[in-house]
Amino acid sequence: ELARHPDSFEAAWKLARVSYWLGGHLPQNERRGALERGVAAGETARRFQPARPEGHFWAAANMGGLAESFGLRAGLKYRKPVRERLETVLRIAPAFQDGSADRALGRWYFRVPGLFGGSDKKAEAHLRASLAYDEHSTISRLFLAEVLLAQNREADARVELQRALDAPINPAWIPEDQENKDRARALLAKIR
Repeated sequence: ELARHPDSFEAAWKLARVSYWLGGHLPQNERRGALERGVAAGETARRFQPARPEGHFWAAANMGGLAESFGLRAGLKYRKPVRERLETVLRIAPAFQDGSADRALGRWYFRVPGLFGGSDKKAEAHLRASLAYDEHSTISRLFLAEVLLAQNREADARVELQRALDAPINPAWIPEDQENKDRARALLAKIR
């Protein structure tokens, strides 16, 4: 669709979203290409409609996927743009996708070393803020548990992991919720 209609905002952000999914699920040797296509599509959507959250968010998600999956150089390259695009989403539409920008910023603050702006305290605050939009978010609960474990708060982490396991499956995010529950179950088994 984007090839036929290169000025289509909808096609651009949707390509960015599907590229993010593919970047986490394709064979390893194909993931980088999918994520890079997602960054380009998200940036295109962002230029078409800068007052809408979709392009900003999915560009940041794909950049974050590259940063987490492809080493220090990618992490340093995308550190600032990821944060900037997510902060833009918070200004435009903080409730977008049930608090996804807060959730992603929570992940950003957790994964980025303190020397470069990371903070477990800010990570926890953003993840808790995301739960105000969706208290059943399996991914927010899982990410929050990881932050709590890094702070040696195992009892609190167990509570969050159990909440992730007990949460109903969101019909809009069935595959993601199932994966998050599997990850929560495995992490809970490690700390019991």
